[in-house]
Amino acid sequence: ILEESIPSMVFEPFLIAPYDLEQYRMMVGTLDTSRTKNRDDEALYVTYLKALSEAVSKIDITYHHSLLNNIFAVRIWYLQRDTMVALLDLITRLAAVADQYLRECLQMLVNNFTPPIVERNEVPTWAVSRKKDIFSHLCGSLKTISDTVPLAPRMLRDIIDRSMPKLFDNKAKMISFVECMLGLDTDRMGDLIGAILLAKVVDLLTELDVNITWEDILQEEHDKGIFEMELEDLDADDDGDGFGQAGTKVCLGGNACAEKLDGLMVVVCEHLKSLDRQRLYKEFVILKTIFRASLLRVHRSKFAQFIMFYTCSLDPKTLGEGFAVFLTDIVTEKKEDPISRMSAVSYVGSYLSRARFISADTVVTILKKLVDWCVDYCDHQSKREATPIPNHQLFYATCQAVMYVLCFRLRSIMDYPNLKSDLFHMPFGFLFRHRLEPLKVCLPSIVNEFLRQAKDAGLVAAFVDPAAEDAIESDLSRTFGGINRLDMFFPFDPYLLKESDRYIRPNFEFWSMVKTTYSDDTDDDDDELEDLDAPEMNVGSLDDHVEIDINSDDDDLEYSMNKMSITPHHSFLHQMAMDSDGGLSMPARIRPSTSPPS
Repeated sequence: ILEESIPSMVFEPFLIAPYDLEQYRMMVGTLDTSRTKNRDDEALYVTYLKALSEAVSKIDITYHHSLLNNIFAVRIWYLQRDTMVALLDLITRLAAVADQYLRECLQMLVNNFTPPIVERNEVPTWAVSRKKDIFSHLCGSLKTISDTVPLAPRMLRDIIDRSMPKLFDNKAKMISFVECMLGLDTDRMGDLIGAILLAKVVDLLTELDVNITWEDILQEEHDKGIFEMELEDLDADDDGDGFGQAGTKVCLGGNACAEKLDGLMVVVCEHLKSLDRQRLYKEFVILKTIFRASLLRVHRSKFAQFIMFYTCSLDPKTLGEGFAVFLTDIVTEKKEDPISRMSAVSYVGSYLSRARFISADTVVTILKKLVDWCVDYCDHQSKREATPIPNHQLFYATCQAVMYVLCFRLRSIMDYPNLKSDLFHMPFGFLFRHRLEPLKVCLPSIVNEFLRQAKDAGLVAAFVDPAAEDAIESDLSRTFGGINRLDMFFPFDPYLLKESDRYIRPNFEFWSMVKTTYSDDTDDDDDELEDLDAPEMNVGSLDDHVEIDINSDDDDLEYSMNKMSITPHHSFLHQMAMDSDGGLSMPARIRPSTSPPS
């Protein structure tokens, strides 16, 4: 009867038989989700949906507008499971009607990525218990439509793009939307739209990340630095909750952007963990492209880049080493822009230092490439007249990255005779004696720690200028970093987000974990060391206030680095530096940090 009544509705109401009109209006009313339904109504609802599924070709937008409106307005979260299944079957069939309802069907499914949000911006308990099943059915319907309608994936990309959560949306909405969206990133569907989905997720992570200001992180009651709190508060945090970073909880616990980012990082890490080896590699290739385009040059990002760190940890041999080589190639490639090369060398230095899953063999291989590039640079400079320090920023940044990595990894390299031999054959003597004087220009905290370990290991000795020892920040060093602190960007410094910390910490090397070449020393001189987990070494931002021009004849190119600044203006550290006599300065001393308890 229902199937017969629908085609009769393609006329004006006064031309329709009264019985058919009554049946049709009853169906439209039953499909109205704003009305409360009893058990009989629910059963009738399912019957109507199944009947409509058999008659989709007879539905006409001109005469069945109210009917379609009620269908596309449904929130499936409120439906019984049988009703939901029947509705989604109808939606997949409607989407296949040529040039009719595809966009509306896709939009309706995407609208249901987000469960109903109740008071306090939370998902109700009953919705949480159904979330996995509902997401599975939504993704299944979208995949069926994409397999049936060739145009669907392209249209779905556009709909997801316009429906993405915004910065000020609540956390529950963000997490649910992204969680369901990533459910599409599998198999054939992932091949079709996976790159777009991941790019949108990374963009959202980055937007949240850059809106967590250094003031949020660095200031507590008395403007103490967050890593300072890590050092001072961890020992007192004996009752902890397994996280062990009391200062972090104080500073980031009430930050809305940090809490949203933390939850999303959990969702993305869980998604990556669920992938098989083949799919994970495809995701890695996509993420590298996204990282290169979206994250590499964003120096205000503090946590979003750890998606790459975690991805690499899932397959250290292929992905972990691949990422290190990828970064190194950017550093040594003359055709790359200078900001990308400077960022890449900061990334590779921080990555090799902090990633516990990277083998000593890989570390030595990458160090050799970096040292060889530095030596070639020195050779080229030896044939030219001396030029100002800012023209050599990439050289100094690369030297600093090499020393930084060795601060963390020298002792472990020394445990392998073949790697020790390779390291000792690297031309450090030539490099550090060169007229460019990297030991006098690089961050003194790193130079001091490197020299202490390298001398103890016998890696450096006679060629070290005594003036370089016990280095304090010099005019040369300030010129290298300048007011823009290009030498202080360490993108994989300790991770401060509480909930997602469990994905990063097992593979992260804290300074307190490092076995140095002098670690057997019995003298108690901790205060003489500088903290390689210090806050001053990861202060980064981009702003539009400073311009730097770099004329690099060395690469036969003239570069312009415009609007490049990684100084957090008006921040605690910035103000503290401005109050000092020497202007903005690097830390002259590092204290050993304390890692969170295992």
